[in-house]
Amino acid sequence: MNGWIALGLLVAATIGGLWLMRLRGAMLQLAAAALLFGCAGYAVQGHPSLADSPRSSVKHEPPIPLTQFRRAFFGQFTGAESWIRISESLASRGNSEDAVGALRAAVREHPDDPELWIALGNALTDHAMMLTPASEFAFRRAAELAPGHPAPTFFLGLALARSGDAKNAVALWKNLLAKSPADAEWRPLVEDGIAALEQPPGR
Repeated sequence: MNGWIALGLLVAATIGGLWLMRLRGAMLQLAAAALLFGCAGYAVQGHPSLADSPRSSVKHEPPIPLTQFRRAFFGQFTGAESWIRISESLASRGNSEDAVGALRAAVREHPDDPELWIALGNALTDHAMMLTPASEFAFRRAAELAPGHPAPTFFLGLALARSGDAKNAVALWKNLLAKSPADAEWRPLVEDGIAALEQPPGR
């Protein structure tokens, strides 16, 4: 339906409804003026000559919860926690782009925080639904800031696994285990991940 026709019908219906509600005199004139003002704005900024064209938005699935994984490597009370919780809250409502934006602002303010760079890599992976050059850069940057820390490697492997690259994810995690202490608290996370990826299909 043409936009002008739809707009005209809407205005007529609104004024008719106000009349039936016994709105008269100056109040009716004021309401009509408000409607006309809205129509003027629509004419200036809208596209009333275009036909209706319903749009479908890309829906992002809620991200995989990574809170427990993060805390296994960094603990619970860190300087990055408040930023990451804001980002995760946005992502949980489907606002993956805003979640990325929040963490980009965080790393601009705290460029030397590896946990924030890892969180940005995770958010970028969630937004694209796969590992991208930008998310890989974030994980690599975290590794540069925290040499020898297991978290950048773990989360890069997780992003690879989520992107369907189980072979490289397993290789990365096995290498991580080979270089890490046998009593590291986070080792079961990596071992379970490897077992899950190496499990034959259908089992």
